[in-house]
Amino acid sequence: MLRCAAFAFSLVLSASSLAAAQSAPITVNPGKSADTSTLKPPEPQQQPTGPQLKPADLDSRPSLNDGTKMQLIRILDAEFAHVRKYFPVGDKSLVIGPDGSIKPGDDTLFRMAQSYGAAAKIGDRVQITNIVFHEKSIYLEINGGPKKKQKWYQHIQISGMGGAVGGTDPNQAQPTGAAMTLEFKKHVPEMTGGELKQLLSPVLDFSVKTAAEVYVDTLPPKIKAAVKSHDVLVGMNREMVVMAKDRPPQKVREKDEKGHEYEEWIYGQPPQDVVFVRFIGDEVTQVKIAKVSGEMIVKTQKEVEVKDGVPTLAALKASDHPEEVKGGPEPEPQHAKAPTLKRPDEQPDPVVQRGGGGGTTGTQGSPSQEEPQWGTNGKQPDTSQPPADTQPKPDQQKPPLL
Repeated sequence: MLRCAAFAFSLVLSASSLAAAQSAPITVNPGKSADTSTLKPPEPQQQPTGPQLKPADLDSRPSLNDGTKMQLIRILDAEFAHVRKYFPVGDKSLVIGPDGSIKPGDDTLFRMAQSYGAAAKIGDRVQITNIVFHEKSIYLEINGGPKKKQKWYQHIQISGMGGAVGGTDPNQAQPTGAAMTLEFKKHVPEMTGGELKQLLSPVLDFSVKTAAEVYVDTLPPKIKAAVKSHDVLVGMNREMVVMAKDRPPQKVREKDEKGHEYEEWIYGQPPQDVVFVRFIGDEVTQVKIAKVSGEMIVKTQKEVEVKDGVPTLAALKASDHPEEVKGGPEPEPQHAKAPTLKRPDEQPDPVVQRGGGGGTTGTQGSPSQEEPQWGTNGKQPDTSQPPADTQPKPDQQKPPLL
């Protein structure tokens, strides 16, 4: 009897557990085929957009260990990048300070590149060829570095009866690259390859961009907008015009009416708009646009000032659309004061007052009176019938006397 009761109780428990399992919700694996009408797509993760990374932001980290050094060398060695600054040949004075500042300035780098040659101009593609870690800085070389590398046997010279053999060839010892230094305040901290590229971003651009895009990013906003819209501003140099309009299909060399030589770049052919860009030296002095409708737009007012390779706006009135640039309002002419014999501190005669129309009028409601003439002792002449040659004209004004 007890066995039968226990068997029946076990059957009831198994039936209740089976019913509970059937009523429980079924979880569906998104990776397998199932009804996904109630599934929600994962929310996109927002990338943190913090400020630009500076070397001083990593001061709280420990010093860089040897393993991380090897990883950074493997990441950056032989890596290609576009430059955002001028790199003079054989120079290694470019430094990124702990606060993110760059020394020397753009104007100094441009002058050095003009004097000694440029290892890379703004927008050029370069290759990192050497990385050296110091206690408080990281030294990087591009395009072979500022000093020409030589083999040990190239320093050996053998002299004999027939002359000298070997030694350094002066024609092959010229450097072709440059170098830069990334400084830290305390020590070189632990970092990843991406963080190191961010620290170098003020000088090197590792993103996938063309040379023109990298160069345009360094320009002021309004000049940048003009280059992107393929417009030429008066005052640009040849490099900026090439970035905006590409190389010209036609060039003409002529002389103006004053005998000055100039070079004109011609873009476009009829029945399209034709743009004539005139250069004197390396500067655009005139932009002429021949519209299809027959309208001719000529711009000669300087809009861009390029000094030591640094472009700036020449005037605040330069707009986003260069064809809308117009001259400012002309200054109002300053009229000279009428001549008078009165002293500066002398009060005007209460009887004779100056009217608004330039003539002399008396008090309101009284006829006009002329001032006494010289030699009359204050007596007024008879003006009832004045001679034709002495009658004053209405637009003339006689100077007041003492």
